Amino acid sequence: MIDQTGGADELHLAEVPDPRRVSDEVLVRIVAAGVNPIDAKTRAGRGVAGAIPAYPAVLGGDFAGVVEAVPYTAHPLQPGDRVYGMGRVPRVGGSYAELISVSSMSVTRMPVSLSFAEAAAVPLAALTAWGAVVDTARVHDGQRVLIHAAAGGVGHFAVQFAAYFGAIVTATASGRNADFVRELGARRVIDYTTERFEEVATDQDVVIDLIGNVTDATGTRSLDALRPGGLIVTVPTGSWPTMAEEAAARGIRSTGYSVAPDARTLSVITRLIDDGAVRVHVEQELPLEQGAEAHRLIEAGHVRGKLVLRVMPDPA
Repeated sequence: MIDQTGGADELHLAEVPDPRRVSDEVLVRIVAAGVNPIDAKTRAGRGVAGAIPAYPAVLGGDFAGVVEAVPYTAHPLQPGDRVYGMGRVPRVGGSYAELISVSSMSVTRMPVSLSFAEAAAVPLAALTAWGAVVDTARVHDGQRVLIHAAAGGVGHFAVQFAAYFGAIVTATASGRNADFVRELGARRVIDYTTERFEEVATDQDVVIDLIGNVTDATGTRSLDALRPGGLIVTVPTGSWPTMAEEAAARGIRSTGYSVAPDARTLSVITRLIDDGAVRVHVEQELPLEQGAEAHRLIEAGHVRGKLVLRVMPDPA
């Protein structure tokens, strides 16, 4: 938890009261929690820090664990079920904790083919990728799609979803991640450290921009890679406040995207995972008490797939 925003060392262990389940909420005992860039941004005073109602605050969006209590006897989920999902942090306490209480619409049974650590790495990143690629861009067979930060948490799902729906995927990643991204379904991988992507990936139908203008004007340069009438979906919109104006001046459609907990979509992703069509990559699992180190790693960039915090041992 954090007592105030600031550096990674603000994260520390402490005892707090158990969350109280109300209304449609499901109480879940957490086994593992995903670590996402939004967690680090919020801890640093950006992200959704402005909505933190009070301190101390527990961070963390996604989780995998075991149901402790449900709203009513005939609820589709039952105590003991293995589940995963994401909460509306900071409206509720986060997943860097032993317990979380979340809306029934935010949690579903986890894939039987995944461990708890792997499952915890899925919800926020996969739902973000699905929302950008499928719901917003409506990627389909034969489309030319460019995906930035393709080896990261959201990116490695975005590549797989776009390829699954038949897109011709071009991806940007570092050279060390090129083979990894190709294995996910990218037809072409551009090493952003040695090539200017807008010079080699042109006439794209869609750009899934997971960087924005935080680094090297990636968002603005992406407009050069799109055909007239193409679409750019930028997830970190705060980094590029002039996106809509710049895109419109070029005859390009643009939108941001913000993820929402959605158990129904997560159930679809679950089926894709259990069918072997989509996989999750966990680069490192750290114990909960090393949350600060996890944040330092995520802020340094270059994490392949996801980082996960281990909250408790796998249940028998």
